[in-house]
Amino acid sequence: MDIDVLGTLAVREKGVSITPTAPKPRQVLALLALHADQVVPVGVLTEELWGAEPPRSARPTLQTYILQLRELITVALEDGADDGTDDRRSAKDVLLTVPGGYLLKCGEGTSDVREFERLAGTGYRAMDAEDHPQAGRLLREALSLWTGPALADVHAGPHLQTQVKRLEESRLCALDQRIEADLRLGRHRELLAELTVLVSRYPTHESLCGQYMLALYRSGRRGEALDAYQRLRATLVRTLGLEPSAALGKMQRSILMSGPETAPVRLTQTVSAAPVG
Repeated sequence: MDIDVLGTLAVREKGVSITPTAPKPRQVLALLALHADQVVPVGVLTEELWGAEPPRSARPTLQTYILQLRELITVALEDGADDGTDDRRSAKDVLLTVPGGYLLKCGEGTSDVREFERLAGTGYRAMDAEDHPQAGRLLREALSLWTGPALADVHAGPHLQTQVKRLEESRLCALDQRIEADLRLGRHRELLAELTVLVSRYPTHESLCGQYMLALYRSGRRGEALDAYQRLRATLVRTLGLEPSAALGKMQRSILMSGPETAPVRLTQTVSAAPVG
């Protein structure tokens, strides 16, 4: 089974889509797909669909959604049988009923989340080894798996909302490190357009702001780098009641006092990202 969630939801068995069009069965499939090869308890699925006060009909309705998914899996298995392989699985072998819940088997299929995590993890290790070209390549490849916001076309209940937030934070972490790798390689001018968009999109994200300040400074735009700091500070104070971190303040002072031959303090791994607004 092939699972894509880093954008729109797409789940395929033997190359045939098993993604339903109805909203609630899509929610069920999305949660099962995010936890492929793991048991998802009935209570978690019920809370995802109906919140803390599910209707009395919740369990039989959930069973109906599972049946609808199995019908789509059956069609996919039958259509996929034309590939000449000897596959005697039934839909119940792919979407299992287990004590307390359900389990969707990914088997030897692909998962864009797992591939993203594999590439990003390898990229982080390359950063630790100061292999910045390799780190940038791996992190860029990981980020290319994202085609939009995670589960962009799925209505998210409490559990999916938590997972979507986790995935977005993972994406931002990989993006931060990919930009850092590019800065280490002297690509500050190339980064300016991208960072201009990012600091506008995430106005309280200190690490991105620090990278933007550094890229501006290295591009000979010292005044704009200082302006970026002041905008971040104003936003943090207004929205969160917080001052910028000591590390970012140190960078600001370094830029403020630096002459033409003096480089500001590097921000790398000294500023934790403020909450994303």
